[in-house]
Amino acid sequence: MSGEGKEPQAIRKLQPGRLVIASHNPGKVREIAALLDGRGLDVVSAAALDLPEPEETGTTFVMNAELKARAAADLSGLPALADDSGLCVDALGGDPGIFSARWAGEDKDFARAMDLIEAKVAESDPNPARTAHFVCALALAWPDGHVEWFEGRVDGTLVTPRRGTKGHGYDPMFQPDGHAQTFGEMDDDAKNGVSHRADAFRQMVAAVF
Repeated sequence: MSGEGKEPQAIRKLQPGRLVIASHNPGKVREIAALLDGRGLDVVSAAALDLPEPEETGTTFVMNAELKARAAADLSGLPALADDSGLCVDALGGDPGIFSARWAGEDKDFARAMDLIEAKVAESDPNPARTAHFVCALALAWPDGHVEWFEGRVDGTLVTPRRGTKGHGYDPMFQPDGHAQTFGEMDDDAKNGVSHRADAFRQMVAAVF
């Protein structure tokens, strides 16, 4: 596994072939597939294989990513890559954090989730800090139980009104530091150059390819 503060040292390289992306989120699958393009992998989603979504019972991003990757690798008999990511808002003590998807409800209504964040931030302080960060944990699991994990982060600010219809999840309300556009306004190439997921992928690519 990768270690915080150290260059990731993979015990095992990922060989060309079929790889399961352990997600039922089409936007996330598309983003991960783009980041893996050109690596000699035949990417297939957990949804396409009709794999069930495991309950995310972990208390950290890494634990939930590993849980999902292990489940997909066990059921498919293939290496599996899982992502667990979320938005951490400073004014809310880091919420929604690992519960980012759950704030959107079973119907994945992220517009409602963003409304909820705005309401809670407004309640927290008359002039709240609007700083926030995204975290992405990647777990790469093999059917024999071996797992590698990597964690990325990007800092930014919450904006209102929300801007952009690209991306997915909380992207329209998050403007990364040093950029004039929100993730919701960026095209895939621009976002993949600066995002928390791209940060985690850079670490993974250095380690396992």
